[in-house]
Amino acid sequence: MQTKDYKLVYPKVLEYKETEQPKATKILLALSGLKQALTNNPGYNKRVAECREAAQILLEASGDYKTEPILSNGQYLAFSHQKLEPDLAKRAEHYFSENMRVMKGVEAWALGKLKDFGLLITASGRSSIQNYECGCEPLIQLYEILLRAPGVLGARFSGAGFRGCCVAFVEADLATEAASFVRREYMKVQPELASQIGQDTAVLICESGDCARVI
Repeated sequence: MQTKDYKLVYPKVLEYKETEQPKATKILLALSGLKQALTNNPGYNKRVAECREAAQILLEASGDYKTEPILSNGQYLAFSHQKLEPDLAKRAEHYFSENMRVMKGVEAWALGKLKDFGLLITASGRSSIQNYECGCEPLIQLYEILLRAPGVLGARFSGAGFRGCCVAFVEADLATEAASFVRREYMKVQPELASQIGQDTAVLICESGDCARVI
């Protein structure tokens, strides 16, 4: 899933009327208790290889036999399902649709459309599961629990979903209630893993920081 170019994103600065002010939000960081090294998981390494294979096939289908096989080297989503076998087509679908979600997310955030922004986060998580087919049972369960938590606008894996945590975008006034809900529900489905996490650190309530910028 390597990308070729890296650019800083500077969101638009908008002034809202008092009646249009978006609700205050916070970020939930929910730990799964899984700690295995990502590179030791064959599923993760296989996905990386599949993305390169998909990129190679799509580039050659376009008549390009020399460019490095990275999916960002061409926008070939329109005919990826015709040229790729089903698994590779799903990897390409995730990559290109994720790029589109990022651009829509920048716009939604700039316009203060936080519900739309949350839906894009959730769609990213769902595509990770269905198209990129990453994640594992505990992380997928944690993702689904977050989506049911009060005030949560969107959730996804933090990373590839083979270990670590999930993140969620939540209404600030419901953040504490949501965190308690997630701790309680995750303990029900993964008692062994949940018991390895301190209750005060199982779900962290965080503030968002400034955008990416040159320091």
